[in-house]
Amino acid sequence: MRNYRLITDSSANPAVAALGIATVPLKVVLGIHEYVDTPELDTVLLLEDMKHYKGSSGSACPSVQDFLDAFGNADEIFVATISSGVSGCYHTAAIAANMYMADNSGKKVFVLDSLTTGPELQLIMEKLRQLVDTDLSFEEICREIKAYRKHTHLLFSLESLENLAKNGRCSTVVAKAAGILGIRLVGRASDEGTLEPLHKCRGEKQALHRLFTSMKEAGFHGGKVRIAHTYNPRAAVQLMALIHEEFPGCDVEITHTGGLCAFYTESCGLLLGFEG
Repeated sequence: MRNYRLITDSSANPAVAALGIATVPLKVVLGIHEYVDTPELDTVLLLEDMKHYKGSSGSACPSVQDFLDAFGNADEIFVATISSGVSGCYHTAAIAANMYMADNSGKKVFVLDSLTTGPELQLIMEKLRQLVDTDLSFEEICREIKAYRKHTHLLFSLESLENLAKNGRCSTVVAKAAGILGIRLVGRASDEGTLEPLHKCRGEKQALHRLFTSMKEAGFHGGKVRIAHTYNPRAAVQLMALIHEEFPGCDVEITHTGGLCAFYTESCGLLLGFEG
């Protein structure tokens, strides 16, 4: 019987826990205050604290020991992390993998830089779950998941740009103007794993249609879809209805974001992972 572990970090949707996947938490940092991204984190409180905090903020990746603890004593370990383009999590996991294999002859650890986060990372973990339940070898599973990653995508829609402005990712003038004019930013995870703005949309309805159009432009034709929202279930349901209207048989699930994704998307943000 295969003795394995599936591991990701907390930037993946909380829904992965139901798949028997271990999650190593990142941290959200507001000045001297740290919020550990576990299922117990009160994201409502986190978002409220973010509104009132005027200083710099960011995130902190897990330690090498955090990953080693998650490895346990498994013979085969499969890890997928948030994009190395936005976090040092992948590099930390890779160090832990090398240490584990050096200390445990014959054991194998594979670490995948997902080049994404949130619901697209959820899709990758779902695929890993499926692959390890087959009779494929460790090496075959690694090849299959790397190939699968090339056919998944992430889009996002943000109502507030305040946090991006605080982190230097857009100007404060643009962020304030967007709030006043009701502009929503629609973007994607680039091939390099960075967040790339695509469109500025006036209002949520326009943003939802732009998300759906961008899905089809990326090659979507009815595969799996995972929608994660930050306290915006109405928009998530509307987007699901748009998808089902044209692709009635596709597999769409709605979840909520975890702490780290809520930190970056802020209230009413949407993340959309799908197969292309």
